[in-house]
Amino acid sequence: MISYRTLKEEEISRELFRHFIRRQVVGKCLRREGDKWIEKDDPFIDDWSEEDYKTLICCLKNTVKTGGFVYGAFEDGMLKGFVSVESKRFGGENQYLDLTSIHISEDRRRRGIGKALFLKAGRWAREKGAKKLYISAHSAVESQAFYRAMGCVEASEYQRSHVEAEPYDCQMEYALVRENESEYPFEEGCFAESTV
Repeated sequence: MISYRTLKEEEISRELFRHFIRRQVVGKCLRREGDKWIEKDDPFIDDWSEEDYKTLICCLKNTVKTGGFVYGAFEDGMLKGFVSVESKRFGGENQYLDLTSIHISEDRRRRGIGKALFLKAGRWAREKGAKKLYISAHSAVESQAFYRAMGCVEASEYQRSHVEAEPYDCQMEYALVRENESEYPFEEGCFAESTV
């Protein structure tokens, strides 16, 4: 059974990720050509080095320290997925909060963990007054399929720092406020006791 909970700054360490498998085998990616996104062959394996883990840990600790949200999915006490959202709003009308990471361990993908983490991040962002989540999303076709299935679309405003840091990422947004409130996917109690 998967359990979910907010992560504390002091527990975010290399040990937390001991059983986490970042590995992603990528075959095709989306690349922007003019005003269209085109699927291109771009095979590679995406994984984290020890230096990448150090950077990740530093970033996640900073997210917590600055009032952001870091939420984890655990199986038998081992981290199997996590999501983070920064606390500072930006963009026109300060409408965005930045979903800076969402990752599921390779051995637990396609089991609904990503969806649960994404929805919890959206709920948190909405409670903080954001109208949209901003996502600088990996361009792998599989990653893009996940975001599209969640209802994400191309961002109406691009955050320059994200584009400069990751020029191949797809800049996306997810509306947290809908005209018809019945379209809003966050059900009361769907994270009660933090288990699914």
